[in-house]
Amino acid sequence: MHLAHLRLRDFRNYTRLDADFAPGFHLLLGDNAQGKTNVLEAVYLMATLRSFRGVGGAQMIRHGQKGYFVGGNVTGQGEHEVKIYWSARERKLALDGQPVKRLGDYLGTLRAVVFCTEDLHLVKSTARARRRFLDLLLAQTQPGYLPLLQRYMRAVRARNALLKHSRQGGTDEATLDSFSHELVELGNQLIRMRTELAPKFSPLARLAYRRISNDAEELRIEYQPSVKKDFAVELAQSRGRERTYRSTLVGPHRDDLQLLLNEKSAAQFGSEGQKRTLAIALKMAQAEYLTGIHGSAPVLLIDDVMGELDVKRRSGFLPLLEQARKTSGQVFMTATEENWPSELGKDLQRWQVQAGALRRSD
Repeated sequence: MHLAHLRLRDFRNYTRLDADFAPGFHLLLGDNAQGKTNVLEAVYLMATLRSFRGVGGAQMIRHGQKGYFVGGNVTGQGEHEVKIYWSARERKLALDGQPVKRLGDYLGTLRAVVFCTEDLHLVKSTARARRRFLDLLLAQTQPGYLPLLQRYMRAVRARNALLKHSRQGGTDEATLDSFSHELVELGNQLIRMRTELAPKFSPLARLAYRRISNDAEELRIEYQPSVKKDFAVELAQSRGRERTYRSTLVGPHRDDLQLLLNEKSAAQFGSEGQKRTLAIALKMAQAEYLTGIHGSAPVLLIDDVMGELDVKRRSGFLPLLEQARKTSGQVFMTATEENWPSELGKDLQRWQVQAGALRRSD
């Protein structure tokens, strides 16, 4: 799978961009704030319909314009054309000329894994960041997961709305029970899928961490569901507290993924270097898991990560890049100077990025 063509209009600092990309390794070189990361963000947007920078659509529109367009051609099992338009008034997503009605029908058209400074949130931030990581991995590998999650979250929001109105005129118990039943039914399926993922994903992350850290510490990942035994029972038992907080307090929307280094919390006790290594290891494991499931490597988007790693840690990164090379995968990497591992230098396609313009430089 690879991105064969990228087209941008009024996206970030790009007035217009049309670029063709072959499989292989692409190095985007340029000073800071020239638009290197914006290219990676556009590719990731095509893959996941989200920015890895955690911003909404309005922030991605070029200054002074009304909307942005991101599109291109993806070559995988067949050829696909993607078109995304976003403005405050209008949002359009089309695949092969047809409007996309269900996100589940679209996700998987382009699979990508991004390595960026924001990955640190996986270790340092709240449980929400780790849940989103789990959800993306499952959405990329289990076709029914995303619609199930969407239905569950709609039930949570509806139930929360009922609980919020309870002080005004009393809760409609029958309706609340109806949403509770739906919550339990859908939530148990989510818990099962997340529980099944953990033992498959954890060894990959452990091995990746060991490679990058040079066996410095032992990583253990533990899925921590909010529900301990019986969702229906625990939801009923929390009803009193729910009336106080006016919110649903038990369920998969409260799950976490505990990250332990030598059996201690990485978030609490890990050094900055350990946290950065762990974040990269999680993304490496994501890429390897996707490759194993689908038989082809996802597009790798590496945003100046090499500059953050010492020589030993960089060498631990190489097996993933080697795997991408052997399977004719595609890698995009940004850098302010050429710090790409010399072992891969001969395969590089170099691009110069300056003031929202991209041009081949080799």
